[in-house]
Amino acid sequence: MASTTIVPFGPQHPVLPEPIHLDLELEDERVVRALPSIGYVHRGLERLAEHYDVIEMAQVAERICGICSFIHGQGYCQAVESLMGVEVPPRAVYLRTFWAELSRIQSHLLWLGLAADALGYESLFQQAWRLREQVVDIIEETTGGRVIFGACKVGGVRKDIDEELLRALRRRIMEVRNQFAEVAHIFTVDPTIKKRTLGIGYLSPQEAHDLGAVGPVARGSGIARDTRTLGYAAYSTLDWEPVVEQGGDCYARCLVRIREIDQSCDLIIQCIDRMPEGPIEVSVKGKRPQGEGLFRLEQPRGEVCYYLNASGKKHLDRFRVRTPTFANIAPLVQMLKGCELADVPVIVLTIDPCVSCNER
Repeated sequence: MASTTIVPFGPQHPVLPEPIHLDLELEDERVVRALPSIGYVHRGLERLAEHYDVIEMAQVAERICGICSFIHGQGYCQAVESLMGVEVPPRAVYLRTFWAELSRIQSHLLWLGLAADALGYESLFQQAWRLREQVVDIIEETTGGRVIFGACKVGGVRKDIDEELLRALRRRIMEVRNQFAEVAHIFTVDPTIKKRTLGIGYLSPQEAHDLGAVGPVARGSGIARDTRTLGYAAYSTLDWEPVVEQGGDCYARCLVRIREIDQSCDLIIQCIDRMPEGPIEVSVKGKRPQGEGLFRLEQPRGEVCYYLNASGKKHLDRFRVRTPTFANIAPLVQMLKGCELADVPVIVLTIDPCVSCNER
């Protein structure tokens, strides 16, 4: 019987942008079992719901994660609005969708750059982040922020975008889309990238379903699960379908994110073309949330769930968030079984772990 060795991976590792720890049980160079440990950056953000009122808490929710910031704020606001019985104006709904898809693009481009860097492609890393910078510039121009947007509020949005700027942004998104096509082509056809990702970290559709995989991890295994199909925000009025790949490996998960960047550009263009006139917010003065509910949105990394419990007071009684990284840890452990030690960093990276999201 072969002897086993325990090798620690993380929490500090060149490939990991945030701290997660794995105890890897090895037989020679092959992983037999992986045991995850989390909890290195717990910040107690859910506890703050007891100290900030329901309106102020939107700013705290947006700070759960810097990369997914806007969709965290959007999810919180939609949850509170549902408990208040507030209907957001159509223009605010489209603006939220516009910024959510910009957030998805910059998150996927950030991931693409990190993946290129992990595989040793510095020039591809720089090209992906150069494009991301253009998207972040648009975010800054329309919201005033580059990391924390601060544009979403209970009852609507804080800022509007005039028609002239919208037309200019449409052209710029088209330029980003065209430039990204070249980067995407390199990433999908390069033989070295294929060698490091094809057939690596396989997750079958049944395993993805049974283990609760979400986002590109699930869709890379052939499961067409995308919370945007529920029709929240403006998604029920836009033309799109979930991006699905059948490979179930690291390469398939890469392709899902690459295709979703192009899809998000198309959704943004649709939002601009169909942007309704009218106000961008409704007054919620004097209203208080009542009841409890579970509300779901699609972040760049997958489905995020918000549980709110309120009894009509200015503060929430409970605020809990289940993030996509948490849902994808069990599938990650399954992907690591049987892989080579050298493939562990690439497999971990393809779930796009966001530990700040995960630990609140």
